[in-house]
Amino acid sequence: MAETVCGSTCVPYQGQEIELKAPWKRITMADAVEHACGIRYADWKTDEEARTALKAKDIHCEPNWKRGDCLAALFDEYVEATLIQPTFIIDYPVDISPLAKRKPENPDLTERFEFFVNGHEMGNAFSELNDPMDQRKRFEEQVRVRQAEGIHAEVDEDFLNALEYGLPPTGGLGFGIDRMVMLFTDNASIRDVLLFPTMKPIK
Repeated sequence: MAETVCGSTCVPYQGQEIELKAPWKRITMADAVEHACGIRYADWKTDEEARTALKAKDIHCEPNWKRGDCLAALFDEYVEATLIQPTFIIDYPVDISPLAKRKPENPDLTERFEFFVNGHEMGNAFSELNDPMDQRKRFEEQVRVRQAEGIHAEVDEDFLNALEYGLPPTGGLGFGIDRMVMLFTDNASIRDVLLFPTMKPIK
């Protein structure tokens, strides 16, 4: 696409030269955070230890956050804006990936990645969780957390029933088309490239 639209895999964007030619850098979310701020995800044995680490960095933390939530908060604070050249962030924690399949070799992580360009997420992809028992546990935990926050929530029994009939190995990719158009047209605002922008009310 870059070669067709811009004539090169090296795309100028807002004063940066973005090189889209493969291979792109790949790094786990945990390693990216450790390199950025020195905190090791593997050192957290409990959710409380993770929340304490965030408080020590003066980063907002909800009382019910788990280790994965805390890792994602550190990633947002210290890493995302630094990912200028195309980068795959891989191995997302299960705590922030409720529909993604666990990694067989490390069930604390999932078969999920997002890719980033110029400090923005451009896409999200994962292997679909097709284990109905695992999915039920995750839904029940989500409901417990939301109800504790005073939010009405229910387990999606229809979805679980469908999973019990069987879902073959499945994966998907959500692609940020608008952000890619921003990149190829050197537009700083997504409002300038949205095909159907939100309109102001007449009155």
